[in-house]
Amino acid sequence: MCKGNIDGLNFLSDETLCLHVRTGDRYAEEVLVTRYVRLVRSCARPFFLIGGNSEDLTQEGMIGLIHAVREYDGEKDASFRTFAEICIRNRLYSVLRAAARDKNSPLNQSVPLDMPFFDSNSYTSGTSNLAQRSPEDFLIDREHTKSLLSGVRKQLSEFEAKILGYYLDGLSCREIADQVGKSPKSVDNAVQRIRRKMAQQLLSGDFSGS
Repeated sequence: MCKGNIDGLNFLSDETLCLHVRTGDRYAEEVLVTRYVRLVRSCARPFFLIGGNSEDLTQEGMIGLIHAVREYDGEKDASFRTFAEICIRNRLYSVLRAAARDKNSPLNQSVPLDMPFFDSNSYTSGTSNLAQRSPEDFLIDREHTKSLLSGVRKQLSEFEAKILGYYLDGLSCREIADQVGKSPKSVDNAVQRIRRKMAQQLLSGDFSGS
């Protein structure tokens, strides 16, 4: 019965599923969470590449996703996906700020590589504050982000550059391995090499990649 319920819900839109969730339908919640796991990974991975803990970041992102599933209001002018991404990123930035105040935290060296800019009419209250950055937030603006990524990509092999693209899109190592015809271990090794190169690039302060 459980599988039948979930299979039937898989064809519903995100917004319709959220209506089901508000009536206490946990199957609908499971479907939505499963549907957006890749988005959580995509949001968390830039932090991981610079120095965060992958598992911790993913768990925090999942908390943001579950909040979105339970709090989404279809009356507002935003799709569920937009709202979910804001909630996920908001959760990650909150954790990052807390980590910045805790020198022993495994996340305190993390830096997001794709800081979004939300205007004052942002869907959720307080989200626009994310644009009010300070050095202790460990945030870099879009121009530095573009320069950093551009510089790092110049240092990557063709294989590593391909892995980076898939990785930032939120694919699992096994999914990437299937895409590139390599073993998951080869993909994981490439990700670790990319992490080292990104860390060196950031620490050097030279984002030109020359």
